[in-house]
Amino acid sequence: MQVLLLYRLNKYSPMLKVGITGGIGSGKSTVCQVFSTLGIPVFNADDAAKYLMNNDSNIIAAIKNIFSSEVYKNNSLDSSLLSHLVFQHPEKLQQLNAIVHPATIQYGKDWFAKQVSPYAIKEAAIFFESGTNKDVDVMIGIAAPKDLRIARAMKKLGKTREQILQRISQQMDEDEKMKLCDHVIINDEQRPIIPQVLELHKMLLQKAK
Repeated sequence: MQVLLLYRLNKYSPMLKVGITGGIGSGKSTVCQVFSTLGIPVFNADDAAKYLMNNDSNIIAAIKNIFSSEVYKNNSLDSSLLSHLVFQHPEKLQQLNAIVHPATIQYGKDWFAKQVSPYAIKEAAIFFESGTNKDVDVMIGIAAPKDLRIARAMKKLGKTREQILQRISQQMDEDEKMKLCDHVIINDEQRPIIPQVLELHKMLLQKAK
């Protein structure tokens, strides 16, 4: 086992880092699930942020300092209340991001350092906005028509069309984001995503050697 591990580290060192991004409802997680079935490790920035907000004592204390201790119930973050407070006080969103984003970025870097696969993936919505696209070798964008993205997000999040449109308005323009990516997967429910992922998987394995 140790010999195999050393072989893999030598063969694929330094490991190729891949970023996957896209707007709300684009289907980033669906695409990442396909990569995961191929044995590729995937880091989800949103999940990591939620984990840190529920488990990192320094982050918990900082969030309580901004929003009061009421945002935690039974030692668990009340995400719905936090979202409500953020929308009521937009200036506090910047304070929240200043606490959570740097910690999540570092968490992702630490995660990448532990991986020994040919390449690994970080899934995040704000690569270009945060400048963390510079920390990966390849950027893959997930694109979908706006109406389809809205419908998916409404179903997944249980929000109204207006609420989803408000979130979209706060995000980077989707067309501009896709132009900045090295590769784009179309997730429009017309073109199958599996062949697109398999093609990229083959290319990334070659690039990783």
